[in-house]
Amino acid sequence: MEYKITGCKPEKLFHFFEDISAIPRGSGNEKGLSDYLVKFAKDRNLWVYQDESNNVIIKKEGSEGAKDKAPVMLQGHIDMVCDKLAGVEHDFEKDGLDLIVKDGVLYANGTTLGADNGVAVALMMTVLDDKELEHPPVECVFTTSEEIGLNGAQALDKSQITARTMINMDSEEEGVATVSCAGGLRVQLTRKIERVPVSYTHLTLP
Repeated sequence: MEYKITGCKPEKLFHFFEDISAIPRGSGNEKGLSDYLVKFAKDRNLWVYQDESNNVIIKKEGSEGAKDKAPVMLQGHIDMVCDKLAGVEHDFEKDGLDLIVKDGVLYANGTTLGADNGVAVALMMTVLDDKELEHPPVECVFTTSEEIGLNGAQALDKSQITARTMINMDSEEEGVATVSCAGGLRVQLTRKIERVPVSYTHLTLP
């Protein structure tokens, strides 16, 4: 594959990001990328688990001298928000992203880029692929449908995870790791409304 992103370090991280960008991965349409990650793991003889929600867990033993260390979990989500500019022809169900690098800036041609959370996916793949990196055992958890309610994380069988230290890789600021806890809450509110007659002209905006 001829990559558009060149000259950036670590090179494999950006290449992995470009690889996954070629696979449609809107929320609810993650099967293709999920299967790709399973193959990625099997090609490297890594332990892999995939569930019916297309969540994937890939485990890698620690490097020499760190095999007996406590495992660390890395987590990110594989789905992305799908949006495009008016007039842009792009089918997020079937089409990969058209990446463009201009003046040192990476973006997608008329669509969202999916760096949330594609960067985490690519970074975890880089760690799993690297044979020289010094690290404890790692458990990379790739969840689905985060953008529409953390659905994949909710469905995940947590018994597959042994790590008790987790690094969530879905933050907002470059170069910043957020130490916190987070969760989701759904609320259904029912309230009686009172209708008031109006006399002004109603307008419908497209």
